[in-house]
Amino acid sequence: MVELHHDPLWPRASAWLHDGVTTGLERADLALIGIGTHLSAITANNAHMTPGAVRDALARYSTWSAAREIDFAERITGIDLGDIADPDGPQGEARVITTIAEAIEKCRLLIALGGDNAMSFSAACGTGEAIGGLSELGLITLDAHHDVRDGISNGSPIRRLIEAGVQGAKVAQVGISDFANSKEYAARVKDFGITVIRRDQMRGRPMSDVMAEAYAIAGSGTQGIYVDIDVDVCDRSVAPACPAATPGGLSADELRQIAFECGTNAKVRAIDITEIDATLDTPDQRTVRLAALLILEIATGLAVRA
Repeated sequence: MVELHHDPLWPRASAWLHDGVTTGLERADLALIGIGTHLSAITANNAHMTPGAVRDALARYSTWSAAREIDFAERITGIDLGDIADPDGPQGEARVITTIAEAIEKCRLLIALGGDNAMSFSAACGTGEAIGGLSELGLITLDAHHDVRDGISNGSPIRRLIEAGVQGAKVAQVGISDFANSKEYAARVKDFGITVIRRDQMRGRPMSDVMAEAYAIAGSGTQGIYVDIDVDVCDRSVAPACPAATPGGLSADELRQIAFECGTNAKVRAIDITEIDATLDTPDQRTVRLAALLILEIATGLAVRA
């Protein structure tokens, strides 16, 4: 790794996150935790390598948002809670649920770094446990895929959450792509009562408008919202480390706008960032660096919450 230049007038975003494991820091505005699921994936991956790669990438950036003239480090605190060990399988999922429920109590907003999309099930269950049950949880997915497949894998977390108690009427799926799903699974989503905002329906709309529609669905009559950011919602050119990303997805800028919007919404309690395999990234690390920027956009959004 290239040694980065030190400039006391250009503090790095990685330095803003306090180590919650070794310092014993109990509470912060924003908490980061790694959940490196990968063993049940439909296609073999090394997504468990991604949390560490994204943390390293944070050193490439500052905490200053020029667009909003905000240094979020001056307004909010952040802690890194480390990684949850062995998060796959029944025992791993139980460990994730317990850890996430406890972490939600320590912060205003939790960011869970995957890992593949399988972790969205256990992390959302833990969030639901913290706010009174899954029936009290609204869900927004940013994803090219419905993730309602049979079985247990990174293609099934939304179906499993519905079966576990999330109300389909409180779920909004944003960015669903053509030719990335099947007729049968689209019908299943409709039967569940899930609202779908397709990729083609987003073109020409401000991302703030798209997310307002999603919040109206996931936030109505719920105690909190869980947001699943599957980075394969992006165009493959900007997310080559997402094995299932397709040409024609969201731009990096559009997803960054959405991440900021998620940070601003007071009902959003937890956000995950998933489906990146850092070992597949390009030499310029464009996917991993996008994930790092999503964290910074979320933090900036949290800093301006009412």
